Amino acid sequence: MTDPDDVIFAERVTKEAERLAERYGYLPYIVERYLELLGNEAEDLLESNELPMPDVLRCNDYKISCSELASRLGEGGFAITKVPFLPHGYEIAESPISPGATHEYLKGYYYLQDPGSMLVGYLLGARPGELVLDMAAAPGGKASQVLQLTRDSATLLAVEPKRERVKALRSNLQRLGFSNFVIIKGDAMNVSVPASPDRVLLDAPSSGEGIIRKDPSRKRKTTLRDLREIHKRQVNLLRRALSLVRPGGVVLYAACSTAVEEGEYVVHKSLTGLDDVKAEPMVEFPFRRAFEEYRGLRFDDRVSACGRLFPHVHGTEGFFVCRLRRLG
Repeated sequence: MTDPDDVIFAERVTKEAERLAERYGYLPYIVERYLELLGNEAEDLLESNELPMPDVLRCNDYKISCSELASRLGEGGFAITKVPFLPHGYEIAESPISPGATHEYLKGYYYLQDPGSMLVGYLLGARPGELVLDMAAAPGGKASQVLQLTRDSATLLAVEPKRERVKALRSNLQRLGFSNFVIIKGDAMNVSVPASPDRVLLDAPSSGEGIIRKDPSRKRKTTLRDLREIHKRQVNLLRRALSLVRPGGVVLYAACSTAVEEGEYVVHKSLTGLDDVKAEPMVEFPFRRAFEEYRGLRFDDRVSACGRLFPHVHGTEGFFVCRLRRLG
């Protein structure tokens, strides 16, 4: 019997994929996947990835009202516009200095955060008083957002294995004015938590294929062998998250990638044999529906409730998101 991994990760490259890969500077297997999944839209995606990603800030209304922040930045020569689908999100159209060097930034009045990442924080839906586990917390964008949205009243367990990133995580959480957090230095696969979390956020370590607009090196950085290892790590982390969350609790899985190997296929494999987990449709935002099959492999029916962001559709980075609830 053929191993599905061997099918999903097989390198198939057509002449069209080779042509487009050479034109836009990608590893050919990535373009081949775009062609298989998106058809005529594939080149639209490639063209959109050539456009630079604008800076977006998240107003920290725990410290300042968004209207006051907008006024202060305007007086300082910034031009910002509201992002319609992000309650605290503003795109920076013009900036006289680096957005990370203003007094307002240093005072914790805002955090620089990509729109897909910010959207994940809202979809988690953390509530005051809940125990929330962030399995890959540094540098602190979504971790701080959990505390902002719960007015620093959720208890956040923030996991990060690397010492230098722990420093950045702590610095950001403190700069933004939050205190109800515990940073756990360690691997999320092995750390112990004091109780079953109400919500688990897993913005999984990924290839970063979704941020090509910010980092063009991602076009050629991840080989298929690398991707296969990243996929295995993501499956293990998601299974771990589902084992930790309390019955009735929520796991929000996200990957900053346009790769089906890091999105749909991860959820498909992680849910195998788990009948006590359902996927919740995310009607709060008009996602593209997740892919339901790839290369002849039909995914678990629950995958259809997951969603995708695409640069050529949403004007964001590429992102995969899935909200899973453990039944209890």
